Amino acid sequence: MNLICLDLEGVLAPELWVAIAEATNLPELKRTTRDEPDYHKLMTWRLGVLRENGLTLPKIQGVLAEVAPLPGAKDFLDDLRKDLQVIILSDTFVQFAMPMMKQLGYPALFCNELIVDEDGVIVDFHMRCDHTKLTTVRALQSCGFDTVVVGDSHNDLEMIAASKAGFLFRSTDEIKNAHPDVAAFEDYEHLKMALKEACIQ
Repeated sequence: MNLICLDLEGVLAPELWVAIAEATNLPELKRTTRDEPDYHKLMTWRLGVLRENGLTLPKIQGVLAEVAPLPGAKDFLDDLRKDLQVIILSDTFVQFAMPMMKQLGYPALFCNELIVDEDGVIVDFHMRCDHTKLTTVRALQSCGFDTVVVGDSHNDLEMIAASKAGFLFRSTDEIKNAHPDVAAFEDYEHLKMALKEACIQ
């Protein structure tokens, strides 16, 4: 039985931290794991920036409510879900992702969670497990699913390598050149065809 696992940011939605940075005029929040490979360190730093600038979760959710899915993403997802089982597998946080999930029709989402105090201040974060994407696809495989996955970044490569089939979508030239064995796509129509073909093999 096949299960499609789609990354969220870069595949269906813009990068949420970039949207927050632009809307709040805090360009330092555009810093990513390309700049700081230690994700825990990066997130701790990000939360410090939010607190220093008085950005509570409700304010951030207000920003994210204005962020639209990538053009064509909703139709692509709807078409896949007519015939196939699909989940969104992301390293984002449920409180950040829910405005986007509403726009996408509330697909199943596996991600992480922010810890928020009674004043709406984000005080910490909770990752479901180490190597969340790889660990999750292996758990799904242990339940009898063949995973077929799509991602765009370095943190997607582990789950791509571990799955029945995996694809890159609108990835960087650096990643595509470093992994020429992974099929890469730039538009939803060709990606959809590749996913459906992988699921019938």
